[in-house]
Amino acid sequence: MPITRLNHAVLFVRDVQRSAAFYQDVLGFREVRFEGAAIPGAAFLQAPGSTNDHDLGLFAIGSAAGASQAGRATVGLYHLAWEVDTLDELQRLAGALSAAGALVGASDHSTTKSLYAQDPDGLELEIAWVVPADLLDDAALAGRSSIRPLDLARETARYGGQTRGGLGISVPVAG
Repeated sequence: MPITRLNHAVLFVRDVQRSAAFYQDVLGFREVRFEGAAIPGAAFLQAPGSTNDHDLGLFAIGSAAGASQAGRATVGLYHLAWEVDTLDELQRLAGALSAAGALVGASDHSTTKSLYAQDPDGLELEIAWVVPADLLDDAALAGRSSIRPLDLARETARYGGQTRGGLGISVPVAG
């Protein structure tokens, strides 16, 4: 059987409570507690629309920990990408990330529309809406060769704010 999807990611953070609060308050994750399996200095979080028992594990390594040098001086993870169902939800999260001072960019990859943010430790994350397969046209496919600034209002006018993203791409379509 092939690998089907990523089940969870684990991040080392300076302060578990601070990081958990960010993912909960800004992105809507909820903390998951495992009966009889509490780990001091750790938190396990589930994304709002997930069926995983957890999507993100956070482990504290202390306030003296240095910033990640991944991609600058060391190998390592660049970012995690979370997918949303609609452009309206992407817009809502753009506001929440901006209000938290975490939004650092927004890009139009043609077939995906993405926000980029940093968590309290400066670890980057992406929030993306994926154009559904039945709406991919020649222009969208050709546009994948360049990255442009994201104009959410224009993309919402084009695709609709409530159009479910990822269908036929990252979300199977019942056949």
